[in-house]
Amino acid sequence: MQAIMLGDRRVGPDSPPLVVAEMSGNHNRSLDVALAMVDAAADAGAHAMKLQTYTADTLTLDVAREGFVIEDPESLWAGRSLYELYEEAHTPWEWHEAIFAHCRERGLMCFSTPFDETAVDFLERFDPPCHKIASFENGHLPLIRKVAATGRPMLMSTGMATAAELDEAVRAAREAGCRELVLLKCTSTYPATPEDSDLRTTPHMRELFGCQVGLSDHTLGSGVAVAAVALGATVIEKHFTLDRSAGGVDAAFSMEPDEMRRLVEETERAWQALGSVRYGPTEREKGSLTFRRSLYVAEDMRSGEAFTTENLRVVRPGFGLHPRHYETLLGKRVHRDVEKGTPVSWELIG
Repeated sequence: MQAIMLGDRRVGPDSPPLVVAEMSGNHNRSLDVALAMVDAAADAGAHAMKLQTYTADTLTLDVAREGFVIEDPESLWAGRSLYELYEEAHTPWEWHEAIFAHCRERGLMCFSTPFDETAVDFLERFDPPCHKIASFENGHLPLIRKVAATGRPMLMSTGMATAAELDEAVRAAREAGCRELVLLKCTSTYPATPEDSDLRTTPHMRELFGCQVGLSDHTLGSGVAVAAVALGATVIEKHFTLDRSAGGVDAAFSMEPDEMRRLVEETERAWQALGSVRYGPTEREKGSLTFRRSLYVAEDMRSGEAFTTENLRVVRPGFGLHPRHYETLLGKRVHRDVEKGTPVSWELIG
């Protein structure tokens, strides 16, 4: 699958996975915390910081009617109105300039998820390397077309979408001008479970839509992300927080800095381990060939004596003939005296 460029970073199977720290609303309405999150993500080795660009008014209506209040008792946000939740969680638009600038200072790529067309226009002033379409917006075809028309690469989370819906979204993006697309396998529960992750969808999605694939991960820990890299994910996105105990709308399923550092390390190790299809010893393994088993004389033998199961053994090290010749040599006679511990060679019976 052809690599793409996000800013100055190459994203594809021949490069380590791009690890994105998702700020979401974990800044807890503090710009100082948001900037500290940029520092912590950079120190942890993350490659990008992602924001969310919306207001409560661009997402929902300020009403308390049915459907506008979260009624699921198991939800992290049970009992809260959508408007109230989004008002708390949104990143003020006037912070974006400072956050983008600080990311540049720290060498972090910075981009965002626009949730409506006005957010796309607003984000364009920061010259982001790409835009992200959230799972809950992957059916918002006008928004997808608006993002595609910028000509920038697009990341799109796939949570809840059927294959037909994804096909519709991908077609809309490509017809509107998107040439570089990454689909992120996503399970839109918070937190998600490994059992619901269905990562085998990832390579299938890559073949079905002919694009790069990754993971937008809401599970706890890094195991699912590592597995996704093994299945071809080239982008990993995880929600990020300075301290889960400090709270925040997404803190319960977000990574702390030390966990983010391990995620970066372990996903890169997983990518390194993929290698290529090969058999036989690697260059570094060749020195270990001497510790394989081979055929050795196990007892002192006189000239003319035949090999038996007692005086011919398959042992380490590996300087004798290959064990495949064991049965062939049984009954063959040596033509000279041979000491115990001699590696067997054809010249002994020649």
